[in-house]
Amino acid sequence: MIAINSKILTESVLLKFPYEPTPDQRHFMEQFSDFLFSGAKNEIMLVKGYAGTGKTTLVATLVQVLRALNRGFVLLAPTGRAAKVLSQYSGFPASTIHRKIYRKLLSPSGLAEFVRDRNLHTDTVFIVDEASMIGETNRDVSLFGSGNLLSDLISYVYGGQNCRLVLMGDTAQLPPVGLRVSPALQPEVLQRFGLSVRNVMLTEVLRQASGSGILSFATSLRNMLEREEYGKPVFERDWFSDIALIAPAEVPEHIEQEYRKQGMENVIVICRSNRQSNRYNAGIRRQILFREEELSSGDVMMVVKNDYFWLAEGEAMGFIANGDILRLKRIRRYDELYGFHFADASVVFPDYNDLESDVKLLLDTITAEAPSLPADKQKELMQAILQEYDMASGKKIQDYLHTNPWFNAIQVKFAYAVTCHKAQGGQWHTVFIDPGRQDEYDREYIRWLYTAVTRGTDKVYLVSY
Repeated sequence: MIAINSKILTESVLLKFPYEPTPDQRHFMEQFSDFLFSGAKNEIMLVKGYAGTGKTTLVATLVQVLRALNRGFVLLAPTGRAAKVLSQYSGFPASTIHRKIYRKLLSPSGLAEFVRDRNLHTDTVFIVDEASMIGETNRDVSLFGSGNLLSDLISYVYGGQNCRLVLMGDTAQLPPVGLRVSPALQPEVLQRFGLSVRNVMLTEVLRQASGSGILSFATSLRNMLEREEYGKPVFERDWFSDIALIAPAEVPEHIEQEYRKQGMENVIVICRSNRQSNRYNAGIRRQILFREEELSSGDVMMVVKNDYFWLAEGEAMGFIANGDILRLKRIRRYDELYGFHFADASVVFPDYNDLESDVKLLLDTITAEAPSLPADKQKELMQAILQEYDMASGKKIQDYLHTNPWFNAIQVKFAYAVTCHKAQGGQWHTVFIDPGRQDEYDREYIRWLYTAVTRGTDKVYLVSY
């Protein structure tokens, strides 16, 4: 390993950085370098920055320098989509937190459980992007480690020899579902783990971003949040070409144009509710894609509940997570059983090097107005399946259910239009935002709109705004 110190690292990053750094960015470089070489064993670095302040450019430059200096680093994000974005802008592989820190164990009956793995890295800095999405509760508490994702992440990282953790996020974005703030971005929460927190805040919007209507609007929304001055956000729409207001009747034509221009995978519609996204998905498939069948080859869908059944043991993807995107390659057969609709299909996961898998899909969730199959329907399916359970088999009921392909059918929705929480962590060239009818412009709404607007990189359309 090349003998380097904090001063050499800072100078190397400055030389590599593509722009004249802002004072905030220079402060970040100095603080990161000092953090890496401080020798403090229980220190964590928290980097908070708004859209347009250059977080992505900083990380991309930083990891290039770390690689050139032979210094170890690991890039992580909360979701597969966020990890793919991180990998694209950094130029290095990135993984989801779950797939990095947990190890899958199978009971003799085939029941999956994920335990916190050992950190075998040495002298490594773990950089986690989109940390605003990290909650203190795992998506399936009973299956993942201690049930506390933030705690497990910290324990994993600091269980390695001379390893350190950097959490990066945007406090203006939506917090995890059901929470008012993002725990991973709160210094007082991190201090409860016995860590001293090194805080860095990026607030200055870059000059090269000043010509962007998307970032101009995002900045005005962020200013509203900081000042706690709420009301209907306004912006000078005639000054910018990358943000536009359109009427509902214009939406199909613009979506079709953007599909042709950017490619369907680079366009998304963001809605306020599952009911609204269901309507958009149905309209897009019927009016733009001319797909009348229940499912068609090429359909893009989103997984809406974790699934641990279908991937082969040892697959790098680990498990199929809530929020993962899949593309239908072939539909082999449909079934109606237990009062529910299913399809056997071959699917591809585009965020995981086009991994292909044969799976069973549960189709009832496509039109459900809940995020996934409602609890009463889940119970109805379980009870119907258990009618075939044979006590004489000696198999425990739980083991029987967790190895039953019908009970473990992947719950999906179409992914041409999604809610903002489902879009969080992702980026698309073109984003259509339909906030629906809005009577109150409170803090929750402004954060929702800020998160939605900052998903777009090239063009944002505001519908009925």
